[in-house]
Amino acid sequence: MARLADYFVLVGYDHDKRGSGDGQGRIIQRFPEKEWEDNPFPQGIQLFCQPSGWHLVLERKSPNFFVAVLTDINSERHYCACFTFWEAVESLQPPKNHTNDIDDEEDSKFVQAPQLFAPKSLVLVSQLDHTEVFRNCLGLIYTIYIDGLNFPLETVIGNLLTCIIPITGGSQTDDESEEAGRTISLGAGDRQVIQTPVNDALPVSGCSVALLLKQLGISNVLELFCAALTEHKILFLSSSYQRLTEACRALLALMFPLKYSFTYIPILPAQLLEVLSSPTPFIIGIHSSFRAEMQDLLDVIVADLDGGTVVIPECIHISVLPEPHLLQTQTALSMVLDPELEYADHAFPPSSTSASSMKFQDKEIRAVFLRLFAQLLQGYRWCLQIIRIHPEPVIRFHKVAFLAQRGLVDDDFLTKVLEGMAFARFVSERGSPYRPCDLFDELVANEIERIRLEEGNAQKVLKHVKEISEQLHRNENPYPAVAMHKIHKPKEGSHLRVQQSTFPHLDEGTVQWIIDQATAKLKNAPPAVKAEMKCVAPMGPPSATMIDQNGIVLANSARRLEVVRNCITYIFENKMLEAKKLLPAMLRALKGRAARQCLTQELNSHVLQNRAVLDHQQFDYIVRMMNSALQDCTPLDEHLVAAALLPLVTAFCRKLGSGVTQFAYSCVQEHLVWTSLQFWEAMFYSDVQNHIRALYLEVDVDHPSETGCDNEKQQRSALEVAAEQLRMWPTRSKEKQQELIDKEESIVYSQAIHYGNRLTYLLLPLDTSKNRLLRSTAVGDLESVSNSFVTNSIAGSVAESYDTESGFEDAETSDVANSVVRFINRFVDKVCTESGVSNDHLKALHTNLPDIVQMHIETLDAVHRESKRHPAIQKPKLLRPALLVGEELVMEALRVTLMPDGREESVGGSLGGPPIMPAEGAIFLTTYRIIFKGAPVETLAGEQTVMRSFPVASFTKEKKISQQDFQDVLQLRSSTFQLMKITFDDEVASEMVEIFRKHIHKLRYPQYVHYTFAFTVGQSPKQVVESKQKEKNPSLRTMSKNIMKNAKKTIGRQYVTRKKYTPPTWDQRASPAHGDNLEQISVSEEIEQSALTLSSTIKSDKSTMSHMVERACCRDYQRLGLGTLSNSLTRSKNEPFRITTVNRMYSVCRSYPSLLIIPQTIQDSTMQRISRCYKQNRFPVVCWRNSRTKAVLLRSAGLHGKSVVGLFKSQNAPAADSSQTDSTSLAQEKYLQAVINSMPHYADTGGRNTLSGFTSAHMNSSGKWGSIRGSGRLSAYSLNSDIGLRLAGKETLSQQVNGGLSDSLYFRQPRAGLYIIGEKSQLKGAKQDPSQQWEVVPIEIFDVRHVKTSFKKLMKACVPSSASTDPNQSYHRSLEESDWLSQLHKLLQVSVLVVELLDNGSSVLISLEDGWDVTTQVVSLVQLLSDQHYRTLEGFRLLVEKEWLSFGHRFSHRGAQTMTSQSSGFTPVFLQFLDCVHQIHLQFPMEFEFSLHYLKFLAYHYVSNRFRTFLLDSDHERIELGLMYEEKGEKKTPHAYKSVWDYIDRLNKKTPIFFNYLYAPEDGEVLRPYSNISNLKVWDYYTHETLSEGPPYDWELVYGRTEQMDDGERADTVAPRTRRKIVWPCYDNKNKIEPDAISKLLEEMQLLESELGQVPDKWKETWDKIKTTQRTESKQEGKHLSSSSLLMSSSLSHHRRSQCVYLHEAAVGSTLNLSLDTDSSTASTPSSGVMGRKSTSTLYSQFQTSESEHRSYEGILYKRGALLKAWKSRWFVLDKTKHQLRYYDSKSDTDMKGIVDLTEVESVTLGTAALGAPKNIEDKAFFDLKTTKRVYNFCAQDSQSAQQWIDKIQSCLSDA
Repeated sequence: MARLADYFVLVGYDHDKRGSGDGQGRIIQRFPEKEWEDNPFPQGIQLFCQPSGWHLVLERKSPNFFVAVLTDINSERHYCACFTFWEAVESLQPPKNHTNDIDDEEDSKFVQAPQLFAPKSLVLVSQLDHTEVFRNCLGLIYTIYIDGLNFPLETVIGNLLTCIIPITGGSQTDDESEEAGRTISLGAGDRQVIQTPVNDALPVSGCSVALLLKQLGISNVLELFCAALTEHKILFLSSSYQRLTEACRALLALMFPLKYSFTYIPILPAQLLEVLSSPTPFIIGIHSSFRAEMQDLLDVIVADLDGGTVVIPECIHISVLPEPHLLQTQTALSMVLDPELEYADHAFPPSSTSASSMKFQDKEIRAVFLRLFAQLLQGYRWCLQIIRIHPEPVIRFHKVAFLAQRGLVDDDFLTKVLEGMAFARFVSERGSPYRPCDLFDELVANEIERIRLEEGNAQKVLKHVKEISEQLHRNENPYPAVAMHKIHKPKEGSHLRVQQSTFPHLDEGTVQWIIDQATAKLKNAPPAVKAEMKCVAPMGPPSATMIDQNGIVLANSARRLEVVRNCITYIFENKMLEAKKLLPAMLRALKGRAARQCLTQELNSHVLQNRAVLDHQQFDYIVRMMNSALQDCTPLDEHLVAAALLPLVTAFCRKLGSGVTQFAYSCVQEHLVWTSLQFWEAMFYSDVQNHIRALYLEVDVDHPSETGCDNEKQQRSALEVAAEQLRMWPTRSKEKQQELIDKEESIVYSQAIHYGNRLTYLLLPLDTSKNRLLRSTAVGDLESVSNSFVTNSIAGSVAESYDTESGFEDAETSDVANSVVRFINRFVDKVCTESGVSNDHLKALHTNLPDIVQMHIETLDAVHRESKRHPAIQKPKLLRPALLVGEELVMEALRVTLMPDGREESVGGSLGGPPIMPAEGAIFLTTYRIIFKGAPVETLAGEQTVMRSFPVASFTKEKKISQQDFQDVLQLRSSTFQLMKITFDDEVASEMVEIFRKHIHKLRYPQYVHYTFAFTVGQSPKQVVESKQKEKNPSLRTMSKNIMKNAKKTIGRQYVTRKKYTPPTWDQRASPAHGDNLEQISVSEEIEQSALTLSSTIKSDKSTMSHMVERACCRDYQRLGLGTLSNSLTRSKNEPFRITTVNRMYSVCRSYPSLLIIPQTIQDSTMQRISRCYKQNRFPVVCWRNSRTKAVLLRSAGLHGKSVVGLFKSQNAPAADSSQTDSTSLAQEKYLQAVINSMPHYADTGGRNTLSGFTSAHMNSSGKWGSIRGSGRLSAYSLNSDIGLRLAGKETLSQQVNGGLSDSLYFRQPRAGLYIIGEKSQLKGAKQDPSQQWEVVPIEIFDVRHVKTSFKKLMKACVPSSASTDPNQSYHRSLEESDWLSQLHKLLQVSVLVVELLDNGSSVLISLEDGWDVTTQVVSLVQLLSDQHYRTLEGFRLLVEKEWLSFGHRFSHRGAQTMTSQSSGFTPVFLQFLDCVHQIHLQFPMEFEFSLHYLKFLAYHYVSNRFRTFLLDSDHERIELGLMYEEKGEKKTPHAYKSVWDYIDRLNKKTPIFFNYLYAPEDGEVLRPYSNISNLKVWDYYTHETLSEGPPYDWELVYGRTEQMDDGERADTVAPRTRRKIVWPCYDNKNKIEPDAISKLLEEMQLLESELGQVPDKWKETWDKIKTTQRTESKQEGKHLSSSSLLMSSSLSHHRRSQCVYLHEAAVGSTLNLSLDTDSSTASTPSSGVMGRKSTSTLYSQFQTSESEHRSYEGILYKRGALLKAWKSRWFVLDKTKHQLRYYDSKSDTDMKGIVDLTEVESVTLGTAALGAPKNIEDKAFFDLKTTKRVYNFCAQDSQSAQQWIDKIQSCLSDA
């Protein structure tokens, strides 16, 4: 029972304080005046009576009513019902100062002041919320006053204050006493029935919830609901105070069963608005007139009830309900609020579908939210942990377990709700197992299954909602059939009466007397004790274990669990080999939750069987499994796995020595879960709960109940046991109660000691000698399993977190032991305080903890000592890499793990195959390479060998990666597009890592170029890396002086010295006479004691020039007809150009070659002057001449600033003076004019010919575009009239899409004689003189800085260091951002247009930058496109030697080869050129003699420093070091090649690795490739790698060893043996495993010849003969061409683009029957009959039958079979050349049946007739041939024939 109202207060306007600004209210009277003891009077009530402030008004307002809510200091809510009316103010004196609502100011002439009205409030203060009853009671008091009813107000108020009503409703019967208790009368002829709720736990909402939904809508209300649950600030706005109260009440009702625990003020007075700036969450309502005050609130959600809007600030993120609950709730609400929606589209909607009344709708909405909470919190009782039962229950909620069971670990909303104060209160109120239950308990326990089954069925959901709503409605309205209320109401308009008396002053005594009388009566009455309906709270169904959210049902598959069980069984049965095979699959399976659970169960079963002591291998495997299970968890799932493993890590152990045991916990310390206080608390409480449950189960066993169902008791949960104990608690004796309390406390205390030990085990590191804590030892993300037993301790991060929280910032001053003690103390304090442990016990714990830790440290010291002595688990054996001859190790192997990088090929995944990375092995540093060799960690791939290497000279960048689970992590990047991420093993000391890094840098950037591998090969590596050996390496100056002493001898030698040799055979077992006799190009390294300068050397040797003529570039100049240089230095005057020796001492230009081509008419003396106009003195020289148009290509550097002006000065302008500048400009003009005059077409023309003034002329040119046109050749090609615009990159409309030139435009005007292509920035402001015959074309071109930047980005795109999850950093996006393809496009575009100019008769001078980068690229590409000679192996070599080496491309500088160029960085200008060649090769695969592998080989070795070819920056520097000319008779180093070209020559003779089988050039073909980016491809050199053998560019390492091995194997058997092999992406060398058809056939031919003891032909000779044969055949066969002969013939003129099959780069098949696209005449080639058979027959047989000189004698013989001894007729051929006897089925047959090798013949004798011999043959016709292997029986047609055969064979034998 409770008082209906505690206080009645009369509050009025305070007239005494009218002059002080805003008015104030004051309490006029209060009843009772004395405060109730149980309920003190709330302060500040006058503020809430007029929330907008106390104001006087001019008009009398209608009375209003609202309920404000006040919360006292004890969080008790007081409901203040305010009834306000207005009274006239007695104006004795006009007020001077007041604020009111007067709109118009009264004039001062009026003497009478206006009539004012002041508010007065009747206030009821109650702890009960009965709004309507309060409204009626206060209305009655007002009616008695206003209408002057004859009832004393004192009596009415006294009765109101003494009215006692029940708090909750009783039964539903019409019990008079019950009804009397609920029926009240205030003694004024009134009667009211109060509907007290049946269960006061359920909130009473009236119609407020329905009203809120109506005002704001479903979506807005759901947002507010989520915001309130996740503790955001919510503010309601309305112009109605009662609406504010209703909205706040509605929101709280929706939150049931959770209760709001923060600030709750439905109506906030104006004077308290600063409360809105509170940092804590709140639900507040304010009048909408204060909207302007809200502008500064940035973190408050504002709901406008009148406008129906909810405004959420941008800075606030509201977590929403998880799906499917959100959608289900929205659907259910729309069904309740708008039932017609379902039938809106029906043709015949049902007649009665109107919505329920507001009262019923209100309950239906609440029912929807109750269902929602039942779904969200289902199974929550299974996650309650009861820690104490007596004297008071202590209950805790296991949040992690709950979220994990529900599969909502990552759900933001539920996580925040569970962490909120509302849920904490929910647990404390509803956690108790024995308490009163309500509707929610019933729902969550019994209706969950129904809710789950009904989802999706709208009718069933609605039915359930209505059932729940009926219960809610009955709870609020337990007595529907009550008597009619009788309430007096004032007459209409009574408040507007003019003559109204003021509210009378009440007699306090009368009221107090009534109160006292009632109080006395209550004291005498017996207490109305209502029995609390306590019961055992139902548990409900447990949550079904959910699968992972990503839906991987496989994780639960029985197969994976079987793998886990089998692996563990093998380990414990000591079947280690089997366990090792299963281990990788098991570790993969542990990524699934079910497998982790299975692991813990299986391990636990073995512990229970006393099998916890393991041997070392078992221990290692078990620890790896535990680490894997812990590392693969999600953060919340980790708690569950760690909880299951915690008892196991303290059980499994291994014996290290006498009395020394190592437990598993010392090896699993590196997981962050062990530092989580939350985890340890959950574990502690879980164990305490189990012990408490066990305690009471034992107590019950001692006192068996009547039922005696022991099994049921054993299965009862801890909460059910606790409920039983709480029920029995009052019946137990005091002694028994105290005994149980003591037992519970001792359980908690003992568990605290136990957990103190457990924390010590898992927080103290094994190596406690490292006492100082380093902040860097905090454990980060643990991505891998540690196999080491000496793991990083977590104590560092423990101490750090503890110190930071406790205010001890300086963690370095603390040691491990102290930090662990502090952490454990904090844990013990928390759990013991919550569990109610006495202070004495707590002190004892704190005293014992340091001793426990210290004892454990002493134990760990012994374990650590023994574990270090004990041999570690055997690590994989280190594999030694094969080294080149002369390559030597600089450092011994360092054991490392090669980690996966961003390339996904090596980690399995989408491409299939087991992951090859990470791989365990070692890193080796040699004088030439950095090599990793090892095996994959993945056991399924463990039989493979992983090789990754790159030359030290290509090393570009190292980077330390901060991964705290490894000691040292290095990332090494190379310009050969290789990346190594290596993590060093524990056994590798950090000092060794530093030495390794220093050695790399020392080898990468040697002090001088002659310290590079190309020079030091074969020497001791100590000279390279030891700084003490400096006296062996003289300085560069000394070196150059000494080499100059040798210059006389050096320069006089021929450039290349070769000896005749026979290439090695494919079979290494061939006779020594045919071995490898190749002698390498040698360089004189002997330093003589004479000192001669370069100039004196050249001048003193008359024979120098004759040797210079032999230089490669000179031979090329002679081939091009650009001039000859005889020994007598006499010139041929007929030639327009000549070779000049003006630069032979490199005095004019140090970076040019010594011999240059200039016009015949230009004197040597003027060259010095001309050279000054150009950067680096690189003046224009001719480098190529078009044989048809005689146009020449010139190259130079860009002009100096002053020279630009001179170039454009008219040659006819009069000279002002004969200054140096003018004479230079004149010489320059004369030079350019001489170039123009050298062309026959321009020699006689004197007029001005510009590119912009062509006449209409049809110029024919021969050439080829990078396209295939089936209708014939394009006869003419056009050039856009504005070349400058084209070259500047501004595309015009007439250009083709594919990058070619438009077909519709032709040359329309005469061209300029010479086009000078220069940089736009250099030529800015210069004006062309119209009388000059040359035209300058300014273009915008990238510089080397752009190339450098672009290359870095390209490397990161092609070889990313880590896999990127950012979609903006995808491979194609990164490739685009690198701009590499854009630069290739630019180069190709410029080159094609220059080719076009040259092909149409204009000469071109390329004059860009310093003349050694872009100029070289463009000039080389132009020559390659225009001249087919440069597309051969020999020609391409010549092109590179001439344009790149001789003309001084700065290879050393751009490649940063030495320490001096280190700062300039790596700029791959030459690589860019090779990529352009690759692009052209792809478009014209039949035009190049060399393969794409050749280009990759050069790309690799131009940075590898294996050869001396690409060292130094110019010929001048090479002469200084003596590299230009070779010494004869020099001592050679075997296999150490100094020139890459010699190496390629040797290799090309040995194997067709560099040859392009599709090579079938057309004479005079000019190539015009497409240059648009869409036509360009990313070179696979950048992306491809072979992990099985490393880079394939050191032939000896990849092919040399395997060939020997394969040959050895093949020697065992003649029959070919097929071997099945799995080819893995990125691992195997596909070209090697499955070579192309032609290479395979050539190889098989050589093998067959070797097996037959013949000397194999060189592959090139064989190939040339086959091509000759094919041509012969095709001529004989006429039009019936076979497809293979098509390949060999060079008559394919049209279809020559990339539709052709790539033979060398990709495997094609096993025969030569290759399908090539041909024109209509060859499309219908017959594929059957003799033609087909011939063309597809064995190449060797074709060749043999067509070559008659190899047939010394032939005829028919009978031969006796070796096996069945049958005689058969065969056609025998005796071949003296090849020293063999071959036999065929018939004379015309080309397929050989067998061979008898004559080298094996021992004797030839007459034989005898044997069984089955041919009849009618004389005996002397038989003869026998005896070999080392068997005896052959032959039979000739007669004796004479037999004798001839014997004589021929014997003569062959004697010749041999």
